[in-house]
Amino acid sequence: MTRIAQAANGRIMIMRSLSARFDEGRVLFDEDIAIPPHARLLVTILEDSDDERSDFLAVASTAFADALGDDEVEYTEADVRR
Repeated sequence: MTRIAQAANGRIMIMRSLSARFDEGRVLFDEDIAIPPHARLLVTILEDSDDERSDFLAVASTAFADALGDDEVEYTEADVRR
């Protein structure tokens, strides 16, 4: 899921959630993605249960929507200059 938001300081942020798993000391993404060197990541470790994973995603989606608020400007990837 990709979300683009404008922070209070005017900075535009692109946030993307990806599914991955940890195996033998490495994080393995479930889809191909190019991550720039030294990119900052936020990692959430989920319990190994489909029920807990679903619960987490529901809570995280709600918290994310609450953090942005209804009055936040919505941007698409086309609105962001690279």
